[in-house]
Amino acid sequence: MNDVMNLDRDVVPEGRNYIGGVFQQAGDGEVIGVYDPARDAELTTIPRSKAADVDQAAAAAKAAFEGPWGRTTVAERADLLDAIADEIEREIDDFALLESLDNGKPFSLARSVDIPRVISNFRFFAGAVRHQETGAHPMDGDAINYTLRRPVGVFGLITPWNLPLYLLSWKVAPALAMGNTLVAKPSEVTPLTAMKLAEVMHKVGVPAGVFNLVHGYGHEVGQAMVAHPDIKGISFTGGTATGHRVAATAAPMFKKLSLELGGKNPTIVFEDCDFDETVKGVARAAFANQGQICLCGSRIFVQREIYERFKTALVEEVNKRVPGNPQDPATNFGALVSQAHLAKVESYIDLAKKEGGVILCGGERPEMHGEFAKGAFLKPTLIDGLAYDSRTATEEIFGPVATIHPFDTPEDAVEMANAVRYGLAGSVWTQDIKTGHRVAAALESGMVWVNTWLLRDLRVPFGGMKDSGVGREGGRFSLEFYSESRNVCVKL
Repeated sequence: MNDVMNLDRDVVPEGRNYIGGVFQQAGDGEVIGVYDPARDAELTTIPRSKAADVDQAAAAAKAAFEGPWGRTTVAERADLLDAIADEIEREIDDFALLESLDNGKPFSLARSVDIPRVISNFRFFAGAVRHQETGAHPMDGDAINYTLRRPVGVFGLITPWNLPLYLLSWKVAPALAMGNTLVAKPSEVTPLTAMKLAEVMHKVGVPAGVFNLVHGYGHEVGQAMVAHPDIKGISFTGGTATGHRVAATAAPMFKKLSLELGGKNPTIVFEDCDFDETVKGVARAAFANQGQICLCGSRIFVQREIYERFKTALVEEVNKRVPGNPQDPATNFGALVSQAHLAKVESYIDLAKKEGGVILCGGERPEMHGEFAKGAFLKPTLIDGLAYDSRTATEEIFGPVATIHPFDTPEDAVEMANAVRYGLAGSVWTQDIKTGHRVAAALESGMVWVNTWLLRDLRVPFGGMKDSGVGREGGRFSLEFYSESRNVCVKL
């Protein structure tokens, strides 16, 4: 694709469910509009599905699981994942454009990060399932134990709007690798790449009913999935409040459950950091994808000795992020996902001012012209002068807003970093490896990076503590979650 900005929008797929190998509308014919947030213009519609549509999808998934899919070999499933990856790679430009149109993120980000990671997810779990190992334990008295893994059955996958296809593939790939069948619900705000994934599944020959896609609202479709007796497991990524409702429904039904929820992540900068590299890394951690990543470091703690110098340099770095046409390859900062979300983020900027915060940069909508004049754009915003335990500094904003605070000692930094209800991720920036280890170990967080951010190895556990979730996925943790482990003891 040579000119992304002038590409024909015919790439936008028709909004349909995919149930039992058939593309179809909702049973009652209702639809939901899907909007381009950069232009505030409707792109297409999707079905507004209801419980009856979920029933149909769950029945198709159950029939597929009990049919030939349940007898597929590991090699057959791994080959299918590789075929999906190959097809996505062939259509990578279209996938990236859809992600950009749907979400507002820069095409360059989707093309270089999001979609390549989708491809990596399918290829990684194809390899992981081919090479998985289970334990064998000999016992005194001529007996041996060994472990068998079997699929759980029908899994429900519920994914958010910030990394639409990346997070969906993170669940779909290991769930299929282990032999499950799926009912997936993408966010109704960003459904386009999930729709195209269904087309890829159909094209490469995934058997009917193995992958089912049901569009709609969370309280109608998501709740029906969580409560459905034939859906035996739920993997949910989204907000903490919704996660509470998912757990309240699924836990009494003894479903397998993985919840990856909110975050308000700390970035801790020590005076001995590699200054220039740290400034770049901290800005990226705070404002990547317009701050709409659950792992973003939106609370920045800087040792007092370098606080003023660092703050000045960080403002300069943040101001290099200029909102623009997301489909222009030169754009490095796109639109927020929707007008509603823009209003929420702006309400926190207003709150910060009331709490005594000082806007160092951003804090307002940029002046946009032409087709982008009504888009959901906001300048990246850095705020000083707030108490570390203020509402703005402790509540999840999930947008391009970060707060900056001074600290004196490592103990102070840890205390401030842990003073939130969340515990998803964090980063520590220092050239003293002992300090890096000690502070990382003291943070109440499922993941910590030292001198980097979002450097992902697909083998490691991914998940949060406290109100950031329950369970771990990634590598063998995903293979274990999407399967049932059984012990067999044989007396020889």
